[in-house]
Amino acid sequence: MLINDPFFYFCAIPAVLLFGLAKGGFGGAIGILSVPLMSLAVAPPQAAAILLPILCVMDLLALRKFWRQWHVANLKIMIPGAILGITIGGFTFRYLSEAHVRLLIGAIAIGFSVHFWTKHESTVAAGINRVKGTFWATISGFTSFGIHAGGPPISVYLLPQRLAPTLYVGTNTVLFAVINYVKLIPYFWLGQLSSANLATSLVLLPLAPVGIAAGYFLHDKISPKVFYRIVNVFLLLAGLKLMFDGVRLL
Repeated sequence: MLINDPFFYFCAIPAVLLFGLAKGGFGGAIGILSVPLMSLAVAPPQAAAILLPILCVMDLLALRKFWRQWHVANLKIMIPGAILGITIGGFTFRYLSEAHVRLLIGAIAIGFSVHFWTKHESTVAAGINRVKGTFWATISGFTSFGIHAGGPPISVYLLPQRLAPTLYVGTNTVLFAVINYVKLIPYFWLGQLSSANLATSLVLLPLAPVGIAAGYFLHDKISPKVFYRIVNVFLLLAGLKLMFDGVRLL
């Protein structure tokens, strides 16, 4: 049956809009707040399952906006790693502690954000690195599988490269489109795409283009310097939220 709890929609509507903003290119890390927000009303696995079909539609809308504006060399490294991470997540789903996953991702997000704000400004951008790209993409695929929290790990790899904001967002768009559509397979296998969850996804789906459009608008209005500051602010907030939830669940 369709979820009909008003409190659920009180949490779910802003959660979907936040992910839309992220997919539209405004502060991508804010999407990590969506599952924790929905988890105030339903269990995190159910929140993730309801969001996944909506994210798949958002990915198609975002791909249209950022078509051909992605970094091919990085994607060739990251996509295989991300699929490996999803595979690991699918086979270990029943055995992992939700608290420990939240703590791990929260620590990564906080650590990187603190490094961004405290490091000395460098004029040299990091280069492409196959080992680092594969490692962080694997972590991203794994954490995205559980709570759609793949943004912070991949940011650790991509942000130091100082890609142009549109190129950065476009690269993330392709990567997470692949990740989300691949996730449909284990989600179906694990029984998370139930009729009730899918019906609830359908009710929330009209919010997808609204959030995406808002993200497009804000992305085009801010400078690269401000863009990266916003990303790292939301990265820090998301990390703190995940750490808090992880400790609470221990």
